[in-house]
Amino acid sequence: MSAASPYASPLFAPLRPWLAQLPPMADAGAVAALAQRCPIFTENGRQVSFVPPQADGLAYECRIWESGEVETRPDNWHDFFNALVWLTFPKTKIAVSASHVRAMTPVGAARGNVRDALTHFDECGIVVLSSKPELLDLLRNFQWKALFVERRAAVFRDMRFIVFGHATYEALLKPFRGLTAKAVLYDVSEDWLLQSDATQVASLDARLAVDLASGRYQRPRDFQPLPLLGIPGVVPESEDPAYYDDTWQFRPGRRGAAAI
Repeated sequence: MSAASPYASPLFAPLRPWLAQLPPMADAGAVAALAQRCPIFTENGRQVSFVPPQADGLAYECRIWESGEVETRPDNWHDFFNALVWLTFPKTKIAVSASHVRAMTPVGAARGNVRDALTHFDECGIVVLSSKPELLDLLRNFQWKALFVERRAAVFRDMRFIVFGHATYEALLKPFRGLTAKAVLYDVSEDWLLQSDATQVASLDARLAVDLASGRYQRPRDFQPLPLLGIPGVVPESEDPAYYDDTWQFRPGRRGAAAI
C-alpha cells in the first residue's frame, strides 16, 4: 500500500482518529492490533478479532457470530477499510453481521432482498444528516444543481455526509466519475451539527445500528443514491456550476422518484 494514499478527502473524516494511530504503511494487521487495545464484542458476546482467511468452509458472517473472527486479507485495501469501519462504527457493524445471520436461518435459506440491502449498505453506505428538511428533500428528488449549487452554502453549514461503506472508502482512494453511494437520510437538530466529529459518529453509530437491526431497510432500493463527487468540497471540479450539467453522473429525477 502506498504511503501517499489520499486520505485528504473530507469523506475520510470518520476514520481519521484511527488512521492517526497507524503507521504510514499500515495494513489490516496494524488495525488488528488496535482492535486488541479497543475491544469490540458481538451481539452474543464474542470479542471481535481480525484473522487471515480460513479454509474450513464456514460462512463469513457465521464465523463472526460463532467466534468473533472477521476474515481479513493482508495487504488488501478493501479489508483494511472494513476493519477500520468496525472500529469506527462497532454497533452498526455488529447489527449488520447479526442481521445477516438471522436472515440465514434456517441454514441454507435462500439469500433474499434483506441480505442484499444489508450488503449494499455495508459496502457502499453513507449517511446524510441535516437540520434543514428541505435540503434532504432536494437530495431525495435528485435536484442536484438546486442542492449543490443554489444551496451550496447551506449544504456546508447545515448538512453532514458520513461514509460507512468500506468499499466506498476504497473507491475514494481513486475516485471516478459516477461514483455513487447508498444513502440513509436523517433529520437532526442544529445543536447536533455543533457537536464534535467524535460525538456525531458515536451517536450516529447507535442510531444506525437500531435502524438496520429493525429491518427498516428491506431492499437495496430503499436507500437513496448519492453521486459522491457532487458533494461540495470532495473534488475541485464541483466548484464550477457547469460540473453539475453532466446528467450521466447527476441523473435528474422527479418529485417522489424512487431510489434505484
